[in-house]
Amino acid sequence: MKKTGVGIGMMAAFMVVAAWLAGSGVATATLPLQKKAKELGYPAANCQYCHVDKLPKKGAAVSNDRGKWLHEEKEKRKAKEVDPAWLKDYVEKKADESK
Repeated sequence: MKKTGVGIGMMAAFMVVAAWLAGSGVATATLPLQKKAKELGYPAANCQYCHVDKLPKKGAAVSNDRGKWLHEEKEKRKAKEVDPAWLKDYVEKKADESK
């Protein structure tokens, strides 16, 4: 009898977590974009490679300088989505340039 109760509790917890993950928004950046950037040799270890937040939410994502540059490139190139291959043209700002 105890095993059934634990199993039902675990299933309920799993369903709550699954529903939460399905309902939470994500930024326009996707894991495939991050994977492609890694394959191209860029150190895109997490979302903060292009975003300020560790886990940006859709509609509330704040891009860092690299992310802003990628969005500008997307607009300039009239592309449907960001292409990590464009990063070859990105020039990182030095610490004293950001002031």
